Amino acid sequence: MKIAIVHEWMDTYAGSERVVEQILELFPQADLFVTCDFLPLEERGFLRGKVPTTSFIQRLPRAQRWFRYYLGLMPLAVEQFDLSAYDLVISSNHAVAKGALTGPATLHVSYVHSPMRYAWDLQHQYLRQSGLDRGLKGALTRWLLGRLRAWDHASAARPDVILANSAWIAERIRKAWRRESTVVHPPVDIDRFAFSADHTGPYVIASRLVPYKRVELVAEAFRAMPDRELVVVGDGPEMPKLRAAAGDARNISIRGRVKQAELVALLQSARAFVFAAEEDFGIGMVEAQACGAPLIAYRRGGAADIVREGETGVLFPEQTAESIADAVRCFEALSISPAACRANAERFSHAAFRANLLREIRAACAARGMPQP
Repeated sequence: MKIAIVHEWMDTYAGSERVVEQILELFPQADLFVTCDFLPLEERGFLRGKVPTTSFIQRLPRAQRWFRYYLGLMPLAVEQFDLSAYDLVISSNHAVAKGALTGPATLHVSYVHSPMRYAWDLQHQYLRQSGLDRGLKGALTRWLLGRLRAWDHASAARPDVILANSAWIAERIRKAWRRESTVVHPPVDIDRFAFSADHTGPYVIASRLVPYKRVELVAEAFRAMPDRELVVVGDGPEMPKLRAAAGDARNISIRGRVKQAELVALLQSARAFVFAAEEDFGIGMVEAQACGAPLIAYRRGGAADIVREGETGVLFPEQTAESIADAVRCFEALSISPAACRANAERFSHAAFRANLLREIRAACAARGMPQP
């Protein structure tokens, strides 16, 4: 089969690029299309020397720095890729990739990280955080997001098969696009997080300090539980808010950014990993489970896919300090096996992702009477 992979853009080796990496492991002969490619040389190893085909966005003024400002042009850009020669197109979508145009002889499978968050249910949050909830710039941004929302809904009809990275995203897809999808969880490099059976250390939270992560709520909860130790790893604009929430509590240690080896060591001894965000999936939770750490996590979002309640962790119902504290006390009444946590993490390994993705692609090919890849 002749296969193409369509991805949004490449400027850093992050979560969606790791999905593309595993698709290329399955189909190393595939051609890669992206709206623009500004990936640093030191992060290009996963491409194995492959040079992506880019769109006109690549050549626009100051695109390397400002390509996100060209978001309004990206639907047009992705529609310019000529995919007529391909039997199978796999798109990796969190913005526009699923809008690639394919003919009736081509099977299009779209792996969806999320519908366009800032154009749908998170629009108002995005506008507030960007300072665009008022004024002329705000009005223009709302108009642009309205146009993108209409295109996003219309182009959702183009893929033949939609795969969602979690049950939470499947619900978003159903709500925004009125399409059904199958859940295929994203790949997590669990081999970088070695298992430990000893989890008698402090509670740990590791996160970027940005508003939606709600790390300050965890600090508030543990400030009210001075007999329990909490270590906070991460940095970001919410650091002042976190320090204010922690106050002078001696049981809370704020480490900031740490090296990978230190993070792994913390997770290998953590009594539990605490996670208060509503996340599409939550790779950090799987990494903690790979080390054998139980989870205490907010019930909404990807955590519901990851946590086996009572067996590998506890879910709390509200984003409040009180709800987190109640979950900690509930967790301490349980006996959760670190080995069960590691076994749970195996469900999200690179090999599991490739096997699940290949199964869905082969099923779609069989349904159309196409050869199996």
